[in-house]
Amino acid sequence: MRRLMAFFFKSDKDTKRGLRRRRVKPIWRRPIVAASLILALFGSASTAGWWLWQSGWVQETTERAKWMVIAGAAKTGFSVREIFVEGRFETSRKSLLKALRLERGAPILAFDPKAARDRVVALPWVRNAVIERQLPDVVHLQLSERRPMALWQRVRKFSLIDTNGELIPLKDVSKYSNLIVIVGRDAPSHAAQLFEVLATEPKLAGKVKAAVRVGGRRWNLHLNNKIEIRLPEDDPGAAWSQLAELDKNHDLLSKDLITVDLRLADRVVIRENQKGAKKEEILKFPPTSRKPSIRPKKPNKRPQRHPGGTLISERDT
Repeated sequence: MRRLMAFFFKSDKDTKRGLRRRRVKPIWRRPIVAASLILALFGSASTAGWWLWQSGWVQETTERAKWMVIAGAAKTGFSVREIFVEGRFETSRKSLLKALRLERGAPILAFDPKAARDRVVALPWVRNAVIERQLPDVVHLQLSERRPMALWQRVRKFSLIDTNGELIPLKDVSKYSNLIVIVGRDAPSHAAQLFEVLATEPKLAGKVKAAVRVGGRRWNLHLNNKIEIRLPEDDPGAAWSQLAELDKNHDLLSKDLITVDLRLADRVVIRENQKGAKKEEILKFPPTSRKPSIRPKKPNKRPQRHPGGTLISERDT
């Protein structure tokens, strides 16, 4: 009976003593708290990184490390010893070196070919340039220069133009006074075609002093003996060859002439001076006498140059 009463009247203390106790997790291991801590750390790191970048510390450290590497490389032989150039004819050695901003002994890894090319192409004579670093100690330049073709006269001002009809920005063009003078607003853009025609008769072309563009359609040529040659709008090459034939067979251009008009295919109109009076003479030819001109094909040959180029780092050649 006592055992039965003890079973029913067990104390709460004995009952709790038989139950499993529940473990309590630390507060820092709870998901919300852990996520908050990660976000706080990430925000602090971002803030610190932003502050370092804005203060310039990262850039200064990177730049300092870069120049330390460059200086170290220069001491081991990575410095400019020679500068070679190919294709230089008009550009002076002094102006080219000034544009390169380079001298012997400079660290070659500090040389920026792209920036140097931009400065070199800005020179008056340079059309294009390829600049390369040939490690450990050589800088090589390949220049493509403009070729002077004629002097363009506008009012009383003369400008030098190249074979593409583009201006070569030179202040003094007196050195090129032996070139043919062209006149006319659209003369530069059509001059190359005219010069191709003149080149078909080199001996006759040597007598041309000036060329005037007429009405944006054709040319009048002025020879060194003051004779004016009027070329036609259509097929001026055939008329030019016909004039060369007449001069060869009849010594036409050695006479005291004012103009030779070639604008009509079946005749040549000549005006000459005769005892102070102007006389006009018409020479007629059969329709087939003026043969259509055939432009010569340009040779597909590049001028031979020394494969290594010209050394400009120590002397001018």
